[in-house]
Amino acid sequence: MSKEERHIFSVMVENRFGVLARVAGLFSGRGFNIDSLNVAETHDKSVSQITLVTHGDAQIIDQIYQHLNRLIDVIDVTDLSTGTHVERELLLLKISTDDPRKRAEILQVAEVFRARVIDTKPASLVLEITGDEGKLEAAIEIFNTYGILELARTGKIAMMRGDTK
Repeated sequence: MSKEERHIFSVMVENRFGVLARVAGLFSGRGFNIDSLNVAETHDKSVSQITLVTHGDAQIIDQIYQHLNRLIDVIDVTDLSTGTHVERELLLLKISTDDPRKRAEILQVAEVFRARVIDTKPASLVLEITGDEGKLEAAIEIFNTYGILELARTGKIAMMRGDTK
């Protein structure tokens, strides 16, 4: 049996109604899972980039790649996991800070994660943290001890390093 691996796909698509539904339908119709999904317009407003994280053995990953390439409105599919790439996620954390001593300690910990304070109220702080999955998981674990009131997290965004597309 083949080993399951996580793969990050960059899917360039025509920016048209229903494209995302077709991509999601491909996954649900074949029983594949999407671990993370992010969609946004590119510098060309007629093109959107879908960054999709999924997992499976080599055969499943190959099937996903082939099926994505056959979808209408798909311009290009790149398996970023096969090359050197950079990836990031964004995390917003609202943390309870009703105790002034606790607030100062939270701000010190936030510095370790290079977090930015983007909102402050007497009883809470909202922090913005960017990084890879491991950094965000570590931040969640640490800040959970202070009392996370709310958490929002993007999916991965990624691109190849260097001069390649």
